[in-house]
Amino acid sequence: MSETKISFEIDNGRSIEISTGKMAKLANGSCLVRQGDTIVLAAACSGPARKGADFFPLQVDYRERYSAVGRFPGGYIKREGRPNDKEILTCRVTDRPIRPLFPDGYYDEVLIQALLMSADGENEPDVLCMLGASVALCLSDLPFQGPIGAVRIAYIDGKFVANPTNSEIKKSSIELIYAGIADKVIMIEGEAHECPDQLLKDAMVFANEIIKKQIAVQLDLMAKAGKQKKAPALQLVPENIKTAVVNFSKDKLEKVSSIHGKEERNAALDALCKEAIQILAYENPKDNQEELEINVKRTFDDLVKKSVRDAILNKGLRPDGRSVKDLRPISAEVAVLPIVHGSGLFSRGETQALVLTTLGGPKDTQENDAITGGENEKKFYLHYNFPNFSVGEAGRITGPGRREIGHGNLAERSVAQVIPEDFPYTVRCVSEVLASNGSTSMASVCGAILSLMDAGVPIKAPVAGISCGLVTDENKSVILTDILGAEDHFGDMDFKVCGTRAGITGFQLDLKLPGIPIDLLCAAMDQNLVARNQILDIIEACMPAPRPEISKNAPQMDTMKINPAKIGALIGPGGKKIKEITEATGASIDIEDDGTVKIFAKDRAALDYARERIEGVTAEAEIGKVYRGKVVNVRDFGAFVEIMPGQEGLLHISEMANYRVAQVTDICKEGDFVSVKVIDIDNSGKIRLSRKAALEEMDKKK
Repeated sequence: MSETKISFEIDNGRSIEISTGKMAKLANGSCLVRQGDTIVLAAACSGPARKGADFFPLQVDYRERYSAVGRFPGGYIKREGRPNDKEILTCRVTDRPIRPLFPDGYYDEVLIQALLMSADGENEPDVLCMLGASVALCLSDLPFQGPIGAVRIAYIDGKFVANPTNSEIKKSSIELIYAGIADKVIMIEGEAHECPDQLLKDAMVFANEIIKKQIAVQLDLMAKAGKQKKAPALQLVPENIKTAVVNFSKDKLEKVSSIHGKEERNAALDALCKEAIQILAYENPKDNQEELEINVKRTFDDLVKKSVRDAILNKGLRPDGRSVKDLRPISAEVAVLPIVHGSGLFSRGETQALVLTTLGGPKDTQENDAITGGENEKKFYLHYNFPNFSVGEAGRITGPGRREIGHGNLAERSVAQVIPEDFPYTVRCVSEVLASNGSTSMASVCGAILSLMDAGVPIKAPVAGISCGLVTDENKSVILTDILGAEDHFGDMDFKVCGTRAGITGFQLDLKLPGIPIDLLCAAMDQNLVARNQILDIIEACMPAPRPEISKNAPQMDTMKINPAKIGALIGPGGKKIKEITEATGASIDIEDDGTVKIFAKDRAALDYARERIEGVTAEAEIGKVYRGKVVNVRDFGAFVEIMPGQEGLLHISEMANYRVAQVTDICKEGDFVSVKVIDIDNSGKIRLSRKAALEEMDKKK
């Protein structure tokens, strides 16, 4: 197949080029997506369903190569390793909008692989990866029910900008990543500087017009170069099994589903499902028992889903007994642990997060060897941990997975908006999820705010986060405030929004539907706003404002200014002087080229001692001040006296006494200590001293 290319403008002269037929020809579908000199290769492949599969095994893998920017990987091993956070987040943002667009019962393995081939440092590749995944699937023979469009939106100087450069996004008050089909949104994610809800709504409307252009281009490309779609092999439950499970559950499921507690409800549902498996296995001994068990579980899960959804749609009843707009019981607490710099415990129903804040110095920043032009270091970062006990399970314990990285990033971006840019500390928050029944990332946001205020971090305003869900059928849509885990699992939407009373700071939408109208999502935003303000009331009742001082357990930090000419004296030959001060005080000292000195010490006493030592080395001589100095050199016309480390002045023979001195050595010799007064400092910095004036001043004070 020869190469096919299509270029189109997305906004105000910005264009994207999509090509296929030249590279990765053995994949089911592949393409190159280019904006500026940033190019992403996306390829889609498939394999047969795994034995016993009861879910759609879609995998997205995005990787950035250092060769894309003409660089070698850092470190000893000159090869890229495990995916970094940026790559993982791009995988997640690509997976979420395409997953709902495969048919139910399709369990074939599908792999989307995307490679950053070239990066210009200005055009971000993540939205190109999302678009490339859609194009590759559309060109393939796989049963993808797309295409989708994907775009990043900024708001700069009162105007929306599509796919802004990295330089432009720094000037923007909002960053929205939007994916969807024509007039329907499937996924959004991003952050904002406390933007009004209406601004986010307007941004989505603007994005929708860009999406329509992208979809039209993909349909054109499919007509020119796409493969014939093959009929998918769907793994559907046999009708006799469905009927048998329905008959078994008819009078029992509604009673079990009405149990409010998560653990009790799940235990009762598990017992009921096991009973159904045992009965059907006994009644169908000739059937493959492994397949029978999978089909019973799938049917039972569908019945539970229908039961939960019907109760919400038709009766307004939720699994825990709340109405659709009610929050779960909430509690907030600070200072729950000793030693730590700050701690916040936030509970919402059966979801609980303990967030700890640690304050550090400049050397504690999170470094990032960015390929595509992101931040090189972060002074605020939030890590999210989800231990097995939070859901009452045993299992293998590993490092943070994609879920932990994604949830932590959402919470971090939402809270970062209220950390003052000039706050001198590096700040790390760690969210330990102690119990989970929905919206742990939003509990992490609330817990982080409590913890930061407890540590004395002067945040601009408290941030609260809450998730709204959705249940729909052909005739009705019900928006749910503060969804449970079951409502996330059985519902259609998980829409998280974080913000202060002034506006939105972070947001993320996941859908199980192939898109919803923007107006419906805006209605969820309105409902979310009411709940957010209710949570802010509770947070502020617990902690009205940050503590006036940094936690006494936190390291102490101070900044002072010295004459840049004194930097050499402070460092000393081979770093001798600065090493001596740090060893004596235990402080960490950072010296900048402009003479700014940042001192970071374990406590106030160590900080004051370090400052005193630095001032002793770098202080400037003052005219009129008396010093006790050491004679370092004697000449016929006078003596040179070191009044401060590295600073000498001339004590002329005429200024040694109030009488005529015949020889300098009659007054002082090398190594002697004498009291002298600074009587002049000329433009070149030369210091004139007087012993005579010092003695006169000292006599007056007697």
